[in-house]
Amino acid sequence: MSTNAAGSATTTTATAPTPVDYTALARAARAAGRAMQTASLATRNAALTALKQHLATHRDEIARANAANLAEARTMVASGSLSESTFKRLDLMGDKDAKWHALLEGVDDVVGLPDPTNKVTLATKLDDGLELYRVTCPIGVLLIIFEARPEVVVQISALAIKSGNAVILKGGKEASATLRALHAQVQAALVSVNLPRDAVTLIEGRDAVQALLDQDKYIDVVIPRGSASLVRHIKDSTRIPVLGHADGLCSIYVDAEADVDMAARIAVDAKTNYPAACNAAETLLVNEKVVASGGWAKVIAPALLNAGVTLKCDDVTLAALRTNPTTATAITRGQAVPATPEDFDTEFLSLTIAVRVVADVHAAMAHIHDHGSGHTEAIVTANAETAETFLRGVDAAGAYWNASTRFADGFRYGFGAEIGVSTNKTHARGPVGLEGLVIYKYRVVGKGQTVAEYAAGSGGRKYLHEPIVVTEAVQKRFSH
Repeated sequence: MSTNAAGSATTTTATAPTPVDYTALARAARAAGRAMQTASLATRNAALTALKQHLATHRDEIARANAANLAEARTMVASGSLSESTFKRLDLMGDKDAKWHALLEGVDDVVGLPDPTNKVTLATKLDDGLELYRVTCPIGVLLIIFEARPEVVVQISALAIKSGNAVILKGGKEASATLRALHAQVQAALVSVNLPRDAVTLIEGRDAVQALLDQDKYIDVVIPRGSASLVRHIKDSTRIPVLGHADGLCSIYVDAEADVDMAARIAVDAKTNYPAACNAAETLLVNEKVVASGGWAKVIAPALLNAGVTLKCDDVTLAALRTNPTTATAITRGQAVPATPEDFDTEFLSLTIAVRVVADVHAAMAHIHDHGSGHTEAIVTANAETAETFLRGVDAAGAYWNASTRFADGFRYGFGAEIGVSTNKTHARGPVGLEGLVIYKYRVVGKGQTVAEYAAGSGGRKYLHEPIVVTEAVQKRFSH
């Protein structure tokens, strides 16, 4: 109720929000995507350069939006409705702006990467004057659904712009103010170089997700980034191809011929560097000889315990801890506890790791294939033959030898950033950077030839099928 000028009561009717036409939104993204496909590399790079400048200029505004989200999130953590790990992911300005500066540097890195589009990957002379080329091109329209991590807006936008794709972004409501602030700068950068603002669209609300998952006419691929339940729900709810991974159940196998000091360093890094990441180690497989020699109880376990890690051990590895006074106390204080069968199928996303003894590399791989998620697996060993067996035989997007699983990241791979991590066995696997955002089309260049001229038994023309060397001059014909 309110009063008019005469003081009498009047009734105020709340205006309902205007419903979003998601078909029109997806169609607009498709039109923007076609414009992006024809944009020159110079224009796309100019948009990225403008994006970095806009972000830097509006840093304080973005920081205020992020602070507002963090304040709300603290209340949710206190009430138990938001996890501590998700809260940490929300902080865009943490570590004395280290994440913010890394975000800006990431945009620069994408500018410096080669153009993934218009690359000739196959060239064949079908006949004189008739040539076939396979040329990379953008996928079209991407739908990215992610949780927390507001920096994803900038990282994905940069990769989409560079690769000539349009993208629709759906983030978590816990980061809504930060997402809007970042998205505003992305669109401003696009407009500043005469690219369509609809090339990067931000949507909100749970209803928007299902509405867009029905838009298979306009959206070419869905990339979910978040919990296992989110990814599974999306895969079950759309006809659009889904590129992603449900879990990050990464394992480290410590071989009989491992340097145990190296194994300890790698295990601590893989577990503690960022426990909430999908590339953090969740399972440690220890060769029985390492347990018998004391390498587990005297070197590896103490390193993990000192780093604050809780060990969920099978009977053999737990019994070994009782033989060492230093690690025996961890059992007493509850930092080393018996593992349950479910622990080896759990993505802890915290300072907890499941530990199991195995007989050899084949037993380690068998465990990984039964319990792993196909993300990233590592072996620590001095034996090159054993390492090669593991690297060839383990079924995962990433297979590492004497290195932490935390290296499984598009930025660390030199991709500038990543659109997500895929455990699919399709055109893109592992951290997906620019090359995962292009497909290809076949171009045929002729001089009026017809198929009838090559009919079998007609005495007509014959196919040559001779390879064409893709020289710089050939490639230049397709670049712009």
